[in-house]
Amino acid sequence: MARDIKLGWDVEALNKAYRQGYMAASMGMDKSRCPYRGDVVIAAWEAGWDDASEAVSQQKNQDDDFFSCIA
Repeated sequence: MARDIKLGWDVEALNKAYRQGYMAASMGMDKSRCPYRGDVVIAAWEAGWDDASEAVSQQKNQDDDFFSCIA
């Protein structure tokens, strides 16, 4: 597995940070509560958080549209 010793991250660590960021946003956790240090890993966590936040927002909009149609 590729690992940058100098930076202390590898692809697996970035994937894990992304998944944890996604889960955090899905559960309503604030973006400022990222548990990581290091710019690259923080960026991966925030990318997951942003993607989940967008997905939750889109789902909410779809739900609102559905209920407005049946009301």
